[in-house]
Amino acid sequence: MSPTSKVHDTTRPPAAVSFGEAFSYWLKLGFISFGGPAGQISMMHQELVERRRWISEHRFLHALNYCMLLPGPEAQQLATYIGWLMHGVKGGIAAGVLFVLPSLFILIALTWIYLAFGNVPSVAGILYGIKPAVTAIVVFAAYRIGSRALKNAVLWAMAAAAFVAIFALNVPFPYIVLAAGVMGYFGGRIAPKKFKMGGHHGDGQKGYGAALIDDHTPPPEHARFRWARVITYGAVGLFIWFGVMAVLFVQFGWQGGFTQMGWFFTKAALVTFGGAYAVLPYVYQGGVEHYQWLTGVQMIDGLALGETTPGPLIMVVAFVGFVGGWTKELFGADSLVLAGMAGATVATFFTFLPSFLFILLGAPMIETTRGDIKFTSPLTGITAAVVGVVLNLAMFFAYHVLWPRGFSQPFSLQTLFTGFEWFSALIGVAAFIALWRFKIGIISVILACGAAGLAYTLIKPLVDV
Repeated sequence: MSPTSKVHDTTRPPAAVSFGEAFSYWLKLGFISFGGPAGQISMMHQELVERRRWISEHRFLHALNYCMLLPGPEAQQLATYIGWLMHGVKGGIAAGVLFVLPSLFILIALTWIYLAFGNVPSVAGILYGIKPAVTAIVVFAAYRIGSRALKNAVLWAMAAAAFVAIFALNVPFPYIVLAAGVMGYFGGRIAPKKFKMGGHHGDGQKGYGAALIDDHTPPPEHARFRWARVITYGAVGLFIWFGVMAVLFVQFGWQGGFTQMGWFFTKAALVTFGGAYAVLPYVYQGGVEHYQWLTGVQMIDGLALGETTPGPLIMVVAFVGFVGGWTKELFGADSLVLAGMAGATVATFFTFLPSFLFILLGAPMIETTRGDIKFTSPLTGITAAVVGVVLNLAMFFAYHVLWPRGFSQPFSLQTLFTGFEWFSALIGVAAFIALWRFKIGIISVILACGAAGLAYTLIKPLVDV
């Protein structure tokens, strides 16, 4: 059999993946993971489930459902989960760290440019084109997740109800997750066929072929639940947290800027469910109003940078930490950049440390319960609800991209088009068609849209004269 035929043979699982090969993929993902959690999850599904077949559809969704229950960045936690499932603790740590590290370095560089040089027209033009592309990526992600997960009318209804709850009724995301989990639990007891993972068992195999970690592949030894491991990992995680906090306390005191950053971002990581947009109000309240590390305008600019750089959107905490270290001159007036870098690192460390513990402590139990309908049906219900939430996120992006100055008042059909960004809409539609119809890669779409936005902002003043 030729190498080419082996590549396309989907009746057998692919060859075992070395840690080095997986490391290379996680590093690449860290640099190209644009589009927020929805786009990142869609990107991982396309690569790991559809193309490489490292993990099956149902195993992927099962891991995703657990990560959606956790506070913190679900896409980064999903990468950690899959890396851990494939190569144990070192695989999980590598996947999780590499998902974040490139974004940290990029945000440190961009935040330094932002503070040192102010607004640059060319950068603004690139961002103008990228924002509608990000919106299209999220819409496409909602379509892809929905087409896979919503296999019957019950799950479609749950997705619609979740959308109405968060869009029209402003129900907090944790309540939606809780309600969907409860409905899934009782639905699994009443109509178990409706709440099997993915709706129809075996769809993943039928669509993509045999996977390395397939539906019925038993968990590896390191993924089996052991109380000794839970206690050990928990103790190590607490030791690391207390150790770093102790160093900050000794060096700067409890009221020191870096110590307070460590404590604040630990609380942010533990008490905010629902992804990056759930954590933003809490970070705004603490960083802008309480600690005054940055201004409200700077917080909005930081969110824009977070939306248009790879990595989880919650990486906006690195921006907050950098600006806080810089503006408070925590290392003195002559070391602003160093203080900013330290602030970004502290904020990132304490935000993401709990995510690794959640996976290493909880994932073995999730793997153990994978075949039990009592445990899988709530997660299936949550997946359905997530589709509605992702669609709401897409509409949130679309509103702020297409109507950057908001709707004119009083609202009418005529004022609906006042201030409407037609070129942004054109870029967004073209980006969606490129992703959906022509299967163009996300990074290529991002680059093309950024170039289009730059060209438009350079040409527009000449045309308006």
